Amino acid sequence: MSKALYIAEKPSVAREFAKVLNIKGGKRDGYIESNDAVVSWCIGHLVTMSYPDKYDEKYKKWKMNDLPFLPDKYKYEVIENVKKQFNILESLIERNDISTIYVCTDSGREGEYIYRLVEDLIKVENKIRKRVWIDSQTEEEIKKGVKNAKSLDEYDNLSHAAYLRAKEDYLMGINFSRLLTLVYGRSLSSHLGKNHVVIAVGRVMTCVLGLIVKREREIKEFVKTPYYKISSTFQFDESIVYDGEWKAIKGSKYDMSNLLYKDIGFKEKKEAQKFLDYLKENNEYLIATIESIKKKKENKNPPLLYNLAELQNELSKKLKINPDQTLKLAQTLYEKKMITYPRTDARVLSKSVSKEIDSNLKKLSKIKNQRINYFIERILKENLYKNLEKTKYVNDKKITDHYAIIPTGEGLTNLNRLSSNEKYTFLLIVKRFLSIFYPPAIYSKLSIESKIKTESFFTSSKIQVQRGYLEILEDEKKEPGSNNDKEESLKRLKKGQEVKIKKLKINESETSPPKRYNSGSIILAMESAGKLIEDDELREKIKGSGIGTSATRSGILNKLQKINYINLNNKTQILTPTNLGESIYDVVNESIPSLLRPELTASWEKGLEMIESGEIESQEYMKKLESYIKRNTQKVIKLSNHSNLLRSFHDNPSTNKEYIKSKKERLRKNSLGKCILCEGGQVLENSKAFYCSNWRNHCKFTVWKNSLKNYQVKVDKELIKELLEKGQLNDIEIRNPNTKEKENAILKFNKNKNGLLEVSIKNKSVPVQL
Repeated sequence: MSKALYIAEKPSVAREFAKVLNIKGGKRDGYIESNDAVVSWCIGHLVTMSYPDKYDEKYKKWKMNDLPFLPDKYKYEVIENVKKQFNILESLIERNDISTIYVCTDSGREGEYIYRLVEDLIKVENKIRKRVWIDSQTEEEIKKGVKNAKSLDEYDNLSHAAYLRAKEDYLMGINFSRLLTLVYGRSLSSHLGKNHVVIAVGRVMTCVLGLIVKREREIKEFVKTPYYKISSTFQFDESIVYDGEWKAIKGSKYDMSNLLYKDIGFKEKKEAQKFLDYLKENNEYLIATIESIKKKKENKNPPLLYNLAELQNELSKKLKINPDQTLKLAQTLYEKKMITYPRTDARVLSKSVSKEIDSNLKKLSKIKNQRINYFIERILKENLYKNLEKTKYVNDKKITDHYAIIPTGEGLTNLNRLSSNEKYTFLLIVKRFLSIFYPPAIYSKLSIESKIKTESFFTSSKIQVQRGYLEILEDEKKEPGSNNDKEESLKRLKKGQEVKIKKLKINESETSPPKRYNSGSIILAMESAGKLIEDDELREKIKGSGIGTSATRSGILNKLQKINYINLNNKTQILTPTNLGESIYDVVNESIPSLLRPELTASWEKGLEMIESGEIESQEYMKKLESYIKRNTQKVIKLSNHSNLLRSFHDNPSTNKEYIKSKKERLRKNSLGKCILCEGGQVLENSKAFYCSNWRNHCKFTVWKNSLKNYQVKVDKELIKELLEKGQLNDIEIRNPNTKEKENAILKFNKNKNGLLEVSIKNKSVPVQL
């Protein structure tokens, strides 16, 4: 009689499959067997890639002549401490009575890789192989997964991507770690006062280190800039008093003025005082006029559901726990059947799940929690779950392997046996899930523009008129309160009314440095690495790609801590680089800087996604990978032969005052003028454009050198410098792209469009098309 063999990723999952599938056999060493089925398991990874010395003994010693190491055929071996379980699986797979293998490892790239490595080493033949793909460990989901199991061949692209990811990490780690250690290791160890330093490099790890070091240096090099805001207190009819903040808009005496910081304040206090004097001049009774009153309602919809990154960020803030701890909490809840698969990047549901969502709600109503019961009762009673598939919370196109994390409605008997953190996490997921069925929070917004001479002061008031979903998330996100009576009184004001100026005031403020990453925000930065990329075209190309995956990001942070490249404050969850980490950053930055850039790591990840979807072939990906390694290996060897780059870490830039001073001096020398957008940065030049030195702080000022090509005007540093000094240039000779005739025009920056150059021909404003 032939039998089916079910292979899970862990013993606990295997036991759950045996229970659901009613496989009531004797418990053997490493498996469970009944008359018609066998259930066994891996223990995480059973097989790993072999180190280079398994290819040849000579690779035990690190030598420059042996680099790059790019094997034609890769070797794999069983991990020593789990060899027993591998042998058990091998004997089961090779049994003649086993006709069908059900692969029940975690449904994702890593789970696929765990099984495929075992299969490749055993050389499985003459067996039917099926893939069980599930989103939760509930009885219903397991039964459905087994019933609908597809041929394992249908997941070959996923397998190819998994193997390539492993080869990529292996080749970059082996080659670049050896290369940089051989070139810089001795000098680095001398600098740090250590006997020996190995420079550990990783595809994802080095990029994450780069994000943390760069942020730390931005903070340490940041110079606070004071600026002076203007506010006024207005009064109408002895009963209505309100405040307004000044902003320089079109028509203001100071529109586009270099005296201002971001249109909201003055750089110098004396200029702010001059402005106050101007407002009071010839205004004996200090009167202002209401220029406009706008009333509107604003709807705020519930947030999207949790994926792992969002959950890790949330718990980093609320429980002060690191991403790895969050993953373990979520994994526990998953194994207790209480939530769906946690290692997901999606924040939406699939259409098929949305059509059966009432089942989850009905099961959840058994939770012994009065508040949550009230919300579920209302959702079911008022049919608020109907038509969910038509909302933004359901989108099949935004799901790769798994949909968002939601409660299953099962395993609720475990609730009172959960630890406090497990219970908090579960209820957080439940509340976020329930909130998507509730109506939006509704606000009444009132905006007033009061004018003194040509200058506008703005007042805004916002009150909540409907709590909506915030009733559920009130513990998660409390909205600031507002004064309803004041809102009502302000509504009595009308356009054109005169109001008294009770007080004009200068408020001193200052620019703030960027915040350090914490263990949650770094995970979000890794997830959305594509957004960190400066180049618009490239950013769009790899949109949605991140650094690492939901399954690996917490492990990367753990490794960086373990090798002492970063520190994590357990109380605050703030991340900072160590001296060693900063020195490693400097070495990589001077030798293979692309390893530090999010665009490289995100583009590799995008390539793996394209392998999974069948858009590109594995050979094409591998060819590019090997080319990258060869090219950079040769580059570093050349650099080490022709120039001394070791100065890069002899003085740690983040702590060395001379370095900071010299950097500021270089910035001053290369500057063409102050940035018109952020007011704090300097405009610099590169080969293709003029940009702001504060681009890392998200200043988007960019003027491309070819932007006036159609007008036959050369955009060079002299032109930009003059524009920054004067604000606009009159009588610039251009060739009209429509008439092809020469004309005189006005040239200026458009501050509302990131500094885009704007040409005015005969008073007709024409934004330059890039």
